[in-house]
Parts: sequence; structure tokens; C-alpha cells
Amino acid sequence: MKHRLIEFIERLRTAGIRASIAESLDAMTATQAVGIDREALRAALAATLVKDESDRPTFDALFDRFFAAPSRLRGRSEPSRPTGERLGRGAGQPSEPHPAVEPNREQRDERRSSAEAPRPVKRESPSARQLQRRRELIEVPFESMDARAVEEADDLVAEIARRLRAHFSRRLLRSRRGRLDFRRTIRRSLGHGGIPIDPLFRQRRPGKLDLVALCDLSFSTATAANFFLALLAPSAGFFRHVRLFGCVNRLAEISFEHGHVVPHEPLDLAARSDFGAVLRQLWECHEAAVSRNTLVLILGDARNNRRPPRADVLADIHARVRRVIWLNPESPTRWNTGDSVQSSYARHCDAILAAGNLRELSAALRALLNL
Repeated sequence: MKHRLIEFIERLRTAGIRASIAESLDAMTATQAVGIDREALRAALAATLVKDESDRPTFDALFDRFFAAPSRLRGRSEPSRPTGERLGRGAGQPSEPHPAVEPNREQRDERRSSAEAPRPVKRESPSARQLQRRRELIEVPFESMDARAVEEADDLVAEIARRLRAHFSRRLLRSRRGRLDFRRTIRRSLGHGGIPIDPLFRQRRPGKLDLVALCDLSFSTATAANFFLALLAPSAGFFRHVRLFGCVNRLAEISFEHGHVVPHEPLDLAARSDFGAVLRQLWECHEAAVSRNTLVLILGDARNNRRPPRADVLADIHARVRRVIWLNPESPTRWNTGDSVQSSYARHCDAILAAGNLRELSAALRALLNL
């Protein structure tokens, strides 16, 4: 069924109906939920793959041709009789049955060999292989990615970044006029017979937040930090001010240009991590960057090489800003093991989210709007 679905999605794209990789994955998940019922399958695929109602007739036509209903089985027919069976006989005279013709040995061997011949293996199309590879890449832990996997994931990261930007945009549009004020709307509707024809909304949310992102660029988290910045960069316009910092054992302001991290000052990427020193430097040297309107994002594994974690400094930062969110690219089973001091920082964070692969990282960034 998976290969049939991939082929169907390719035909939709050929017909002009755009279906992204993520939407294709949603379609596969939906088909597993609805089973093989034809109309339920039609509804599930339409809900996940058709974004514009004007494309629905094209979708239905392709669906009907591609998933054609099986024809009804005909009733058992009588065996056909050889032509000329009754020739030379009078009307009403029964004909003698023809003796059964036994196929010769060569015919039997030929039939047996054709039945035993291996069926041709159906080859996957390049697009099907690409889709399968992307489904694998989105689950690969960052710490297990080699250089080839990182390069293969570039297109996937770009698509996820576009979807995140669209998600931020929709949320921003919904927040411009504020939430519905139910009580005031009901009171006003009393003058119209209880019909809420003139809804009232609460005061709109405050303006855009400032963003301070702190990324651990040490070897163990470098891949996760690069993908984190690649996903965050397209959505930078939804914040009032954005400050990006990289760190290992000290802090350095950075920028993300053409898919690469560019430090604005020297930074020793081979040094031993020291989050305590980094937090102290952020608080003492960049105090103006944190305010009541600031969202602080920290991406790191919280491994401090047995050095003082300085959680008290993070507590001071947390008391000053709107929120502190920590994204950890390690598996949660490894938090607080060895030299990890995640629990020391947890008390001063609004949330700690797992970000060990592309799926978890994109879900964590999307969850920021709901915190």
C-alpha cells in the first residue's frame, strides 16, 4: 500500500496538485488509521493532500482512476462447446461428448516452468526513494549523523523551516486582534435578541518579543546547533530584535549566513564546555539584551566538565526575562548522567524540551508558541 500511495502522490504532482514531503507523511499516517475502506481512504487523502478546494475535482478524478473499484465477479458460465459440435446430426439428437484432451509432457513442463519463473521486482521510483530517505533522516539522532547525512538533510531542513515560518505567521495573524471576549459579546448580543452579531475581542497581545538564542557549538552539539539556527533563521522577522550567541567555554556573538555559523569574535571550538562561565558572561556583558520582553532560547547538552554550573546566574536571568526555554539535543535518558547538570538549570527554566533529531527539534520550536 505504501508504494501505491507514493505513486498516487506522484500523479497528483504531475497533475499540478502540490504535495510536500510532510503532507505525504501525514497522508501515510492517515491511511494507516482509516484502513482499506475506499470512501474513508478518499476522505483521508483529500484532507491531507488537497489544500485548495479548486483542486478537489482533479483529485477525485485521479483517485477514481487510480483506486478503481474491483468489478463484480461474474456468475460461473457453462463450459464452451467446440464450434461445429452438432454438425451432421439431426435436430434434437444428443451429441457425443468430446474426449478430454490431455496436454502432452512438453506443454506440462512449459506451464510448470512459467509458473515457477520469478516475478519481476517492481523498482521504486527516485521520488519514492527520496521520500523514504527523508522519513529516515528526520528520525536520525544528531549525534549519529555523518557528513553525508548532514548534507542530505539540507533540503529537508529548508522545507521544515518554511513550514515553521508559515506556522508562526498564522499564529501572529490570529493574535493581532486578540482573543474573543465571550462575556462582553454575550452582553452586547442581548440588544439583538441574543444573537452575537457583533463579537468583541480582548485587547491584543503585546508587541513582538525580543529573542536571545544561546547555542553550544562544541563538537558534541555542533550538528544540532547548525540545524537549530537553520530552522530559526527564516522566522527571525517575527521577533522585534534577535541576538544570536555561540559558546563553548566563553561567549561570542554570531550570525547565521548562507547556512554557516559566523562568529564575530574568536571562539575556540575545541575547548572544554563551561556553561557557568558562559552564563556569567551573558549576564555581565550583555545585560541590556535581556528584559521583560525577551525570550531566551538555550540549545545545549548541559555538560559542564565538572565545572561550577552557576545556576544562580541563570536564576537572575530568568527573573529578568519573559521566558527561558532549554532545548537539549541529547536523549532524555542521558540527562543528569556523568557531567550533565541539567537538573541544576531545570529549576530556572520555563520548559526543557528534547531536541535530539529533526522531528523533535521542529516540534520543540513549534511548541514555543504555546508556552
